[in-house]
Amino acid sequence: MQKYCIYALYCLIALFVVVYMGHGEIRYSINQSVQYLQNADVKGFRDSLLSFGPMAPVVSALLMVFQSIIAPLPAFVITFANGLLFGWIWGAILSWSSAMAGAILCFYLAKIMGRPVVEKMITKKSMSWWDQFFIKYGKHAVFIARIVPIVSFDLVSYAAGVTSISFWQFFWATGLGQLPATILYSYLGQNATSTGKILFTIFTVVIALGVIGMMLRPKFRLRGKERREKR
Repeated sequence: MQKYCIYALYCLIALFVVVYMGHGEIRYSINQSVQYLQNADVKGFRDSLLSFGPMAPVVSALLMVFQSIIAPLPAFVITFANGLLFGWIWGAILSWSSAMAGAILCFYLAKIMGRPVVEKMITKKSMSWWDQFFIKYGKHAVFIARIVPIVSFDLVSYAAGVTSISFWQFFWATGLGQLPATILYSYLGQNATSTGKILFTIFTVVIALGVIGMMLRPKFRLRGKERREKR
């Protein structure tokens, strides 16, 4: 599996370089798409994807994979745009599958490069945070981190690659954990309105509070038990 992932990465990089360097109009369109992503301009990014015609899904998938590996671009904008352009069902499938491809590549790249290189990529502070998080929640750590949209997708993918978690644990935790947000963002993208960003913010806060509550619940139970014993 590891060998195939590396071959897939090389193929993606080669494809991107050939397409990007070989055609001026395509290069301009890709640069414009990246600019829209950086500005979180969903409709602008959607219009940019439209300029690629039948290749729009491929370009969207490549950008999703590359933002997972090396580019600090907002993935939720791609997911919104996919929902807006392809409908929420097909948009969700495209976003979910391409994000999974990016996560798997990051996972195996981390295993190949090793912890020292990963620490340089995501910083020692971030790696230390993940170590504590992983120690506390074990095999559930990836799933919990995926559910909370505010936790860096790339950080979790790379950091998980240098822990004892197995590939299949990582695969299912990532796949299931990112599914609710992918479906919601795709649906909001299809029904994009001026309230889209507000709904995104509300969703993020609600999910974050829910997970924080789940994390703190054992402590509250312990305190309650201690108080009852004192009585």
